[in-house]
Amino acid sequence: MILGLSVPIFTMLHVVLSLAGIVAGLVAVFALASNKLSGLTGFFLITTALTDITGFLFPFHGITPAIILGILSMVALATAAIALYGGKAAGAWRGTYVIGASLALYFNVFVLFAQLFAKVPALKAIAPTQSSPVFGVTELAVLAAFIVLAIRSFRGFRGYRLG
Repeated sequence: MILGLSVPIFTMLHVVLSLAGIVAGLVAVFALASNKLSGLTGFFLITTALTDITGFLFPFHGITPAIILGILSMVALATAAIALYGGKAAGAWRGTYVIGASLALYFNVFVLFAQLFAKVPALKAIAPTQSSPVFGVTELAVLAAFIVLAIRSFRGFRGYRLG
């Protein structure tokens, strides 16, 4: 039991939060390229933070790669939230927000692909381990796409304008 929920139910909650954060994050980060803040920005930040927090509650022994990634994600989210709500994404805070939000979203998508390769039989067959070349190439492609997205968002987003 975790927070009074069975492990399968808690896992489902964690997955739903993660997927909601990814969808909202994609909308939010793509909107930046058009110099807008999506109405889903706050939802993205909250659901992604809740994904990280619930991830820390799973039973584990010692520090795992997932825990390290969760900590890095929380740092990126906190930085993005401070830049957006404290700094109003003005001046240097603009870049800080775009990079923090993009990085937090990337971490969530990275885990999504890792889970897909671990759980979907067809993907597991072509990449049975995370050291498989297909898995590495896929994660590298995801990273490249996020770098392009972050650069595009940074160039497009000029400041705090909800739209």
